[in-house]
Amino acid sequence: MANTEELLNKLYQRMSAEQEQYRDWLLGQPPDEILNHAAEYTVREDIVYLMEDLELTNAQTKALLKSKTPLADVYKAWEKTETHYMEDVQAVIETRAAAVIQAEKEKARQEGR
Repeated sequence: MANTEELLNKLYQRMSAEQEQYRDWLLGQPPDEILNHAAEYTVREDIVYLMEDLELTNAQTKALLKSKTPLADVYKAWEKTETHYMEDVQAVIETRAAAVIQAEKEKARQEGR
């Protein structure tokens, strides 16, 4: 019986190969189609990246290994998940704007001395 580390490695290898096939398919598409799938490609890359160090239980790993396309399955589940991505982007925009305003105020204050 394979140990958890071996199973996780098998899952990682399968997902990596699946992503490589997706990448090869995607690169054969017209530019507009590639752009249509850019976000999907990126999320799938993130999933594979996380799988390098993710610690799942034996049961979780075996469950994912039952699928012929575990990466596509995880991506489809992620698509249905409510995220706060746009709120995070908005917060970064606002934080950056505030930092620029603060830096300008500080610069004006120092020049006024």
